[in-house]
Amino acid sequence: MSIQIFILSKLMEGANYPYKLKKHLSDPIPLDQIAGLTESKLYYNFDSLAKKGLIEIIEIKKEENRPDKQVFAITEKGREELPKLIYKLFENAKEITDMVVGIANIKYVNREKVIEILEKKARNIESQWAHVIGFKDQIELDEDSEKFVNYMTGYVSTKTEHTIFWLEELINRIQQGQL
Repeated sequence: MSIQIFILSKLMEGANYPYKLKKHLSDPIPLDQIAGLTESKLYYNFDSLAKKGLIEIIEIKKEENRPDKQVFAITEKGREELPKLIYKLFENAKEITDMVVGIANIKYVNREKVIEILEKKARNIESQWAHVIGFKDQIELDEDSEKFVNYMTGYVSTKTEHTIFWLEELINRIQQGQL
């Protein structure tokens, strides 16, 4: 989904072709390599978006001794679908790193709706953690099991606190217009 959001958001800025978008991703930092985005994945997602009617070929550039370049543009249906995909990305994200493409393209969505999604996500994480931590006091453990449970509780507790901190930070930055 992130690749498709990336493609649609770039086409919101103007018509483009797959190779140029991949090149844009790799310069100056090789984000394509970091994200594992191969040309075949990129072309597959262009084809998928075209089949859904979210983008369309508007031009085929022919160059001597070079493959034809298909230039794509976003359709009206694609413009309508982009915000829905971004909201879905925020809703389904397990971690903030899963939200990067949505955060980078927040200009295409209602910020208040994103804040609602993020606040709900933070409340759910807090609620789930409180539920899990409640079990710790109800279990009788031997010494070795207790050491393990204490270690895991510390790890998960720290990770949960860290996630909630950064969700709240993200919410604050969106509210203040910093993102």
